[in-house]
Amino acid sequence: MTVIANPFVLYGYKGSEFFCDRKKETETLITALRNEHSVTLVAPRRMGKTGLIHHVFNVIQSEEPDVGCFYLDILATHSLDEFVRLMAETIIGKLDTPSQTILRNIQTFFSNWRPKIAIDQFSGYPSVSLDIQPSEGRESLRQVFEYMKQSGRRCYVAIDEFQQILNYPQTGVEAMLRSYIQFLPNVYFIFSGSRQHVMEQMFLAPNRPFFQSTMLMSLQGIEKAEYILFINGFLSTQDRHVDMETFSYVYNLVEGVTWYIQAIFHKIYLYGGDVDRALVDYAIDEILGEHAVAYQNYCAWLTSNQYHLLKAIASEGCVPSPLARKFISDHGLPAMSSVKTALTALEDKQLVQRSPVGYTISDIFFGLWLGRKY
Repeated sequence: MTVIANPFVLYGYKGSEFFCDRKKETETLITALRNEHSVTLVAPRRMGKTGLIHHVFNVIQSEEPDVGCFYLDILATHSLDEFVRLMAETIIGKLDTPSQTILRNIQTFFSNWRPKIAIDQFSGYPSVSLDIQPSEGRESLRQVFEYMKQSGRRCYVAIDEFQQILNYPQTGVEAMLRSYIQFLPNVYFIFSGSRQHVMEQMFLAPNRPFFQSTMLMSLQGIEKAEYILFINGFLSTQDRHVDMETFSYVYNLVEGVTWYIQAIFHKIYLYGGDVDRALVDYAIDEILGEHAVAYQNYCAWLTSNQYHLLKAIASEGCVPSPLARKFISDHGLPAMSSVKTALTALEDKQLVQRSPVGYTISDIFFGLWLGRKY
């Protein structure tokens, strides 16, 4: 068993013993991939998409070591060239044995990119860095896919925050990716995203290139009964326990979103004493205090209209229609056209998010801070 200082993991995947439940979702994803289906995985931010993907890949590779599993988070990419570079450096060399013959093949196959190759001292695999020039992105991407195809090995590629490709300045990226992907007989994908309405449009709208090309899967909160068993399993090592009433208070406060539950119990694990509502509130106050400077900066970067709309949404928790006359009147907001402009800006800044039930503050702790401050 892996030993870590705090079992309530906030970042990264530390192993199955620190991963809560998701048995059904894990089985669904693995079954889909093994039956040659690509999957679109949609969930709000911090619900646990990334952890689930890493857990699925961990299970697959423990059972099928020859399968190539690759994870890419493309949120920080801003162009097709950056996307291709990330994909190439993640995948190229990982489907080969580290022999001189293979290294020569890589240098030949990707000669236009002037590859620099080193052997990773821990894995033994080639580590490849590439010099992809502007305007070479489309052909370079085709070569990466061709490399996976020619390897003959089954590959699973997870592209997290997939909706980011819509922000690239190059045109036709969706259609180009779809045209390449549909001819890969041994490669299957998990397209993951947190902007639910955008992802659904990409994969469900008849006029979009990825229309009905994948199995659509959404991720909900972990069941309370499973989660409290997981939490008490670790608290019991400190001779401590959380009862269902207190845990329900935490769960409901953060809407069952995994990362926030983990963050609160990560704090609680550091403290002594009974795990009751008073301790939960103390832990949350500590967390909000640690982030206060960042939250103040968020507010400082907003226009007056954006700031007041953000506060109004935070005060209600979830707003089905921010453009409704009653909502605007109740909160003393400006004209509907101004609210609409402010709402678009807050969405673009990812400070608010849209779901089937309405608009909410994207960062739940930020929403709590706004509610407590005002």
